[in-house]
Amino acid sequence: MKAVARMLSPGGRKGRLSILIFHRVLARRDAIMNWDRDALEFERAIAWLKAWFNVLPLDEAIVRLRDRSLPACAAAITFDDGYADNCTVAMPILQSHGLTATFFIATGYLDGGRMWNDTVVEAVRRCRTASLDLSAEGLGRYELGSPEAIREAIMSILNQVKYQDPRERLKTVDYVASVAGGVLPSDLMLTSEQVKMMRRAGMSIGAHTVTHPIIGRLGPDEVRAEIVGSKEFLESLLQERVGLFAYPNGQPTLDYRREDAEAIRSLGFDAAVTTASGVADADSDLMQLPRFTPWERTRLRFGVRLFRNILQNPGLRAGQLAD
Repeated sequence: MKAVARMLSPGGRKGRLSILIFHRVLARRDAIMNWDRDALEFERAIAWLKAWFNVLPLDEAIVRLRDRSLPACAAAITFDDGYADNCTVAMPILQSHGLTATFFIATGYLDGGRMWNDTVVEAVRRCRTASLDLSAEGLGRYELGSPEAIREAIMSILNQVKYQDPRERLKTVDYVASVAGGVLPSDLMLTSEQVKMMRRAGMSIGAHTVTHPIIGRLGPDEVRAEIVGSKEFLESLLQERVGLFAYPNGQPTLDYRREDAEAIRSLGFDAAVTTASGVADADSDLMQLPRFTPWERTRLRFGVRLFRNILQNPGLRAGQLAD
């Protein structure tokens, strides 16, 4: 696999950077939330990555990408949103391998907050009844008799409300939680002290807006407030400049626009990452770097999918994003 990685991802002037994206790492496997890796699965993925790639801190990798001095098989690890298990589960695993990652924080949910999607997840899984009737708001009725049924209900609700206006979505999510009736957790996200602890441990911290909106649906002033608010909060917390940004959701055109990428550039960020697949090269727009992580759980399939991603077209060039 290492030989394949060197062939597909050379260094120097033809250097290519694979940026991996994660969200949560659960302490143990969850029958409902099977889209998130548990600690053992994450440990295996990190071991494979370390065996095949030269894993760099993202800020260093971006400098070397720009300078055309990347090593062969260059990769970086990132996390989005700011979940508490990033500190308690993921970070110790990274440290055991001598690696670091960049953690992009939606600052409005630190210290006891909860993202809207997690409210849906937790409300449905903690529902006090065997069925959940949301037909009054046109969201359907769900039987919750198995982990598979609960997961299907969660995904159906999330897909229906994801692109609602943020204010309307908040009302809808509150309705779901009210009907489900369970007690919701307040410890899913990082605390401010944990963010500082992660930085002291050598991890990098990046901005990810305040409330994780789909910024492509906001006006210019709202976009700027979300980005600047997140950046300034983290800079005050950490007493250092924050130069990296991750777009919420992160799909070009669907989740952010060309003018949003230009707003990031104008605010003095060093780079911004998307969730478009592919790898970056020296000609990629630093404000629209691609990220990708294979979801396969076996070594061979993980590797094959990762190497296929390297063969895709490189990241977006400046001005390439459609209006």
